[in-house]
Amino acid sequence: MSADKLVSTITDFKKSLNGSTIKIHNNDYATVALRIGILRRNLGTAATISSSIIHHDDKKVIVRSEVFIDGKLVSTGLAEELRAASRINQTSALENAETSAVGRALAMLGLTNDKIASAEEVSGAIVQSDQKLTAALFELDKVSHLGAYQSWITTNKGLMQKVKQEDAYAYEQFLEKFNKIKSNLETKGVIQ
Repeated sequence: MSADKLVSTITDFKKSLNGSTIKIHNNDYATVALRIGILRRNLGTAATISSSIIHHDDKKVIVRSEVFIDGKLVSTGLAEELRAASRINQTSALENAETSAVGRALAMLGLTNDKIASAEEVSGAIVQSDQKLTAALFELDKVSHLGAYQSWITTNKGLMQKVKQEDAYAYEQFLEKFNKIKSNLETKGVIQ
């Protein structure tokens, strides 16, 4: 592997950050998609990303990702996801662990803006630790009539605005969960 290929890829990544990161608590984080895009743009098929499941059971998933350039292993990344940590992890813990492991492997390669964690990782951790969001979604899922739904909206409007302002990526994840529950309530005829 030519060191020049990797150096030019890292340089391109640094130049591409302006406006392409996600701000979370006043820190800029690169997404895994941005890291992969820069890698592919610069190295094409000379770069290979390989992931393997280290551990997988009903409680957690651990994934290891490796980045190869010209067939040579140049970096690795590990990630663990707990199935009970969020609703999304109940069905997609493996996918989330792989995304995080790939992001960490690419950061270890040098595709980082001084933050090893990706935007997805940081937002996921914030969402998982924010008991208010989890509790709010749990309560929304139990709504049984339109008045209760409207009351839920009024009660949680400030929380939703706060998350939207502080962490756009976490808000996007929250909105995805909210819309699934809302759609389910509409299907049941609870709201229209």
